[in-house]
Amino acid sequence: MRRRRFLGLATPVLLAPLLGPRAWSAGTGQANVDAMTDTEQTGRTRDSLTLFLCGDVMTGRGIDQILSHPSSPEIFESYLTSAEQYIEVAERVSGAIPRPVDDDYVWGDALDILRELKPAARIVNLETAVTISDDNWPGKGIHYRMHPRNLPVLTAAGVDCCVLANNHVLDWGYEGLSETISSLSRAGITTAGAGENLEQAAAPAIFAPDDAHRVLVFSLGHGGSGIGKSWQARQDWPGVWLLEELSTAAVEMIGRRIDGVKRAGDVAVLSIHWGGNWGYGVAAPMQRFARDLLDHTGVDLIHGHSSHHPRGIEVHNNRLVLYGCGDFINDYEGIRGREHYRGDLRVIYLPQLDPLTGELRNLSLHVLQAHKFRLRRAGAEDVAWLAGELDRESRLLGHTGVVQEGNTLSVRWGQ
Repeated sequence: MRRRRFLGLATPVLLAPLLGPRAWSAGTGQANVDAMTDTEQTGRTRDSLTLFLCGDVMTGRGIDQILSHPSSPEIFESYLTSAEQYIEVAERVSGAIPRPVDDDYVWGDALDILRELKPAARIVNLETAVTISDDNWPGKGIHYRMHPRNLPVLTAAGVDCCVLANNHVLDWGYEGLSETISSLSRAGITTAGAGENLEQAAAPAIFAPDDAHRVLVFSLGHGGSGIGKSWQARQDWPGVWLLEELSTAAVEMIGRRIDGVKRAGDVAVLSIHWGGNWGYGVAAPMQRFARDLLDHTGVDLIHGHSSHHPRGIEVHNNRLVLYGCGDFINDYEGIRGREHYRGDLRVIYLPQLDPLTGELRNLSLHVLQAHKFRLRRAGAEDVAWLAGELDRESRLLGHTGVVQEGNTLSVRWGQ
């Protein structure tokens, strides 16, 4: 692996006039949101703060190829040699996929939901390097890359924050990581979880929905999700904020990081890439770690991802744990195997939090289905099936259940 200089991050302050109502602060990753008279426009009321959360957004490879500015399609996988072949696999089962597509194409019906419910912050796990780098990480089986000129695919959905502590952000080397962060910054999207050193990687993205409250987004990864130790950021080396163990010492370290930033009225989200890709089971150490974080640190909500399908949900002491949100956008359509997990079903998570305490007030789930690399509303039978799966798995984790209400799912707890 060639060691390349990690380029300095772009300065978002210089871009403020181009970003409309949100001006991004370079040193802190903080978003200062202009005051709005209609609180519903920001997903913020006096009683609740609504966030948009989802699982992995993988806009590289086949997705990148259908956008307006595709990267070189060459890939270095054992079974396919061109990203365009992923489009062909999908078309065999779903029919022709248009090319090039509009920037908002892949989000499909999700955009209608976002326009209607207007969350205060939109947070995604971006599992794609945004770069023109050709320095693919040696020995890695899969590399995700999206051309920087395709970034409008993220701004089309109003994405505010991309968490980056995952197992694909360094697919195209350190130069690719640097370009990913600087490209997102130029697009007005803040990041957390990766940087040119540990301090940058561990620093939160900060949003201010109003003058009295902030949302802090911390991002870290665990080696169990496939993140190699060589990707770990250090005091003088770029990479991701990586946990080697789900230990008491790790809880204490995270708590100190949060205490150094969080103040009264802040809500702290910990976005963590952990666990395997398939299977519903939540290992006891993972659940214990999540509960310890909620009980002994300033974490108010845990946003977990890595699994390719949704996993069980837990509300512990009125605080939310999403153990695995499932993929949200990818190019897996038509790939055989593990169909019983229904990886084609994708979920929008819309937690409503008490802005003063961070406690969960309500959680609704909106179910979509991937078809021709685009999200459409899932049918009633599919929604009912997912409700049953999530209800069963959530009850195994504690006093949390999932019920169907029309075409959406609601979470109940403490019963």
